Order: sequence, then C-alpha cells, then structure tokens
Amino acid sequence: MIYPIVKFGNPVLEKKAEMVTVFDDELRKLIDDMFESMYAARGVGLAAPQIGISRRIAVIDVTFKEDPKAKFALINPEIIHTEGRFKQSEGCLSIPDFRENVTRPRAVSVRAQDEHGKIFELTGEELLARALQHETDHLNGKLYISHISALKRDLIKRKIRKLVKAGEW
Repeated sequence: MIYPIVKFGNPVLEKKAEMVTVFDDELRKLIDDMFESMYAARGVGLAAPQIGISRRIAVIDVTFKEDPKAKFALINPEIIHTEGRFKQSEGCLSIPDFRENVTRPRAVSVRAQDEHGKIFELTGEELLARALQHETDHLNGKLYISHISALKRDLIKRKIRKLVKAGEW
C-alpha cells in the first residue's frame, strides 16, 4: 500500500516518534509499505512520521532499487558516533520542491533494531550518512531546515504559507 507523504505543517513531523516495542507481521507489513511509498515518491529515505505514523521506524535505500542489499529498515535508531563535516544540497519528501545546502557529519554510526528486534550497528559515509541523520532527525521531530540559517528557514516557511493560502500545499 502506498501512503501519501505528510507535508511540512503537519504536527506529526514536529514531535518525537514513539518507540517500537512489538516486532510482528504488522510491523513488517508497515515496513514493506514504507519502502513502496518511498519508491513511489522517488525518495532514498522515509520515516514513519512522514506517512503520519508516529513510530520510530525509517527505511533507506540510497541506491534507489539498484542494489537490493543496500535496502534496510531502522527501528528505534540512535546515532552513536559522528565524524568530519560534509556540506551538500538536501531535500525532503515532506518539503517538496525545496532544497538547501546542509552541513552534516561526513560519517555516522547508528545503533538500531531490525524488523525482528535484533540490535545492529551500521556506519555510513556521505550520502548514506546524510540519509541516516536525516531520517533519525525525523524520528526526533526535526526537519532538515532546522540545520540551515534562520533567514533561509523563514524564507522557505513564507513560501510554504503562500502555497497553503493558494491551496497548492
């Protein structure tokens, strides 16, 4: 099932998501649906709050289906280590048509659980590191625009308000 992507302005995007404690077939179905929704929206990462579900679940595939081994789910992720700095243009499925340069750590390590509840650690660099941080931010109620200057953030918010007023958001 393809879920619609929740857009900026929806309160679910700005609150910390709830921990996952039950690892069952329902969770695995939700993860499959999240991958389907992410691919349909042409994204490389998707957090459950982005489909209106306040649970600490994210899916990532930075190869966009090119390498099946690169596809994974993170449940209850925590960033446990960061290293270096890396500036790159970043966007978000919940803030479509807007991109900004965001500086983030070049490498990150994450501790999470898989769809069966097994704990694992994963280290990523550059795009994967960015995706791990971006999706973990979503689960903590933060959007990438919180990492840009107040001036640029206000400009984006103003443009979105105009789109809302025009019925285009």
